[in-house]
Amino acid sequence: MYALQKIFSLDIGTRSVVGIILEEKDGNYHVSDIEVEEHKERAMLDGQIHDVPAVSDVICSIKKKLEEKHGPLHKVCVAAAGRALKTEKSLAAFSIKGKPLLKKEDILHLELSAVQQAQAQAAENEADDKSYHYYCVGYSVLYYRLDGEEIGSLIDQQGDEASVEIIATFLPRVVVESLLAALNRANLEMEALTLEPIAAINVLIPQSMRRLNVALVDIGAGTSDIALTNKGTVTAYGMVPTAGDEITEALSDALLLDFPLAEKAKRELHQSQSIVVTDILGFQSELSVQEVVDKIHPSIEHLAGKISREILLLNNQKSPQAVMLVGGGSLTPQLNVELAKSLNLPENRVAVRGIEAIQDLTFTDASAKGPELVTPVGIAIAAKQAPVQYVTIYVNDQPIRLFEVKDLTIGDGLLAAGLKINKLYGKPGTAYFITVNGQDVTLPGGYGHPPVITKNGKEASVDGRLMNHDRITVKKGEDGASPTVKIRELVDDIPDKTLLINERTHTLSPNLLRNGKNVTLDETIQDGDTIHYETRETIAEALRKLGYDEWLEKCKPFHLTINGKETFIPSFGGKLFINDREAKPSSAIAHNDKITIKVPENPAVEQLLMKISDYRDRSIEVEFNGSPVIIKQEAAKVYRDGKPLIVNDTIHMGDTITIEEKSGHSFIFQDVFNHVEVSMPENGNASFQLIRNGEETTFYEEIQAGDSLEIRWANSYKR
Repeated sequence: MYALQKIFSLDIGTRSVVGIILEEKDGNYHVSDIEVEEHKERAMLDGQIHDVPAVSDVICSIKKKLEEKHGPLHKVCVAAAGRALKTEKSLAAFSIKGKPLLKKEDILHLELSAVQQAQAQAAENEADDKSYHYYCVGYSVLYYRLDGEEIGSLIDQQGDEASVEIIATFLPRVVVESLLAALNRANLEMEALTLEPIAAINVLIPQSMRRLNVALVDIGAGTSDIALTNKGTVTAYGMVPTAGDEITEALSDALLLDFPLAEKAKRELHQSQSIVVTDILGFQSELSVQEVVDKIHPSIEHLAGKISREILLLNNQKSPQAVMLVGGGSLTPQLNVELAKSLNLPENRVAVRGIEAIQDLTFTDASAKGPELVTPVGIAIAAKQAPVQYVTIYVNDQPIRLFEVKDLTIGDGLLAAGLKINKLYGKPGTAYFITVNGQDVTLPGGYGHPPVITKNGKEASVDGRLMNHDRITVKKGEDGASPTVKIRELVDDIPDKTLLINERTHTLSPNLLRNGKNVTLDETIQDGDTIHYETRETIAEALRKLGYDEWLEKCKPFHLTINGKETFIPSFGGKLFINDREAKPSSAIAHNDKITIKVPENPAVEQLLMKISDYRDRSIEVEFNGSPVIIKQEAAKVYRDGKPLIVNDTIHMGDTITIEEKSGHSFIFQDVFNHVEVSMPENGNASFQLIRNGEETTFYEEIQAGDSLEIRWANSYKR
């Protein structure tokens, strides 16, 4: 048996404040008293107290009236208004190109990054530079996308970019603080705190029903507050700044009524079949409810449309299974019908619920059963059954106080601490920029590591449960490493070649250079390297690599400087052969080729002059003293470095040669003595006779090829 316990609760609304005394006994609840008082001036705006003294005066008035019947009241249960909640949509994306398959932790980090962006947007919209002044009371994923295409889940996916769009709901800290200030001025202590949507849900949708996708809409005077349940929890909160006042204004315009009279007429619409009104001109009229509804139908339709669009937005563009309407504005005629149409639901899936629907609840005043009392009663019951607690945790040894409106996770703690999830990841490793065969190549560094999170000294994840006094430590993830890549990972397979050079077998490795120096395929790449490799190699490259540099020198074109002009004579140079066929140093080689060289010979002066046609010698053949003699006449005189050369002297490559051309003339008898040796007989004297073709002649007589020449000494021709 439980003792009787009285619970004092306040529902502080935009237009009025409702005070309730609720008695609890043996697990049952009884509403023993209700006091309602309207604000004398506009002290509330969108669920937030703007004039603390004015709101406190109304609270004091209600408290005094209830104390007269129930004795002193020191503690009170209250709720933060659902319309004070801020809902923001946000998108977060990150590159996953080249990363391993996405894990659950990666996706949670992505979702929290989106929530933080939404949190910053909520602060920005309120001109607040501190995003952690907003408690996240819940968020829902609208969709995941992979490379711009919508996808059901990102787990184990690969691509270039992953993104998520969420809708998150936040409660400004100032809402709670202003609520506490108003209670303190009324000498009341906050016994328990809840959120208005939670209060209504707790009494109308028990835990067992929350597996269903149900929308609860609390339609007040200025705003319509929305909460959604699904899969056993409250999934989203929202608010539409349109509610009962829009219907009152429509009545005022349609029937020419003052606003208070229009409000009175609106309340009478659900109580009788007709209403009597007096317009501002003093004319009294009696109208049927249907007539009035027809006049204000566009406004009813507009309100239903706004509420349905917000429900769809919060519920991932899907209609819920059912909709419950509470609050004074829910009594608007035909509103449930229009809402069902907008959501494509049967009419019996949208219903107005009053406090008579709350289980284990009785009333002193039997007439107090309307939907406008669901939230005040819910506040009292929810504050006892499921009060929202303040939880103190420590993030990196800094104390953080959280508003426990749901099961808290480590992610909530990081958000409240103002830590930027995306900045906790390690930076990517430094990329290397290299050149391979003239093309720029970027080698990316390793990916940064995720942050290391521990809870009470043990490794934890961002979706881990958070309890009072938990200690969270977050260390920034390690930066990624620079790339470690061997040359063989960048180049194609380059096989060795076998060559036969000068009858010796050689193995030729690939022509691979790093920054101009020969390297092996197993060398590790460094930033800024220039890699050059060739699969096609020439004779010249092979000979240099294998130590035959002198062959290349011998095969250079034979050149001289003749009369100040550089002259090339290829026929005097060495020659290379591949498989016995003449080749150039630039000719390509292949596996198993045979390479040979023809070594050059240094030419004589005579060979040089014969090669140069302009300087070819003239010659004739004659007979002298019975023997054939070839008489030559030099076409030119050759000098090397100023010294004269004879026809048999050797010329070397690179010599500087001067050739003086001689003018041509007829051969004379005297020329023969340049090619023969003449000795005087022992018994002769110095007298002699020159004979040409049997006739005496002189030294200067012109001779022709085939002439018979002789010299006769004096003793011989006297006989």
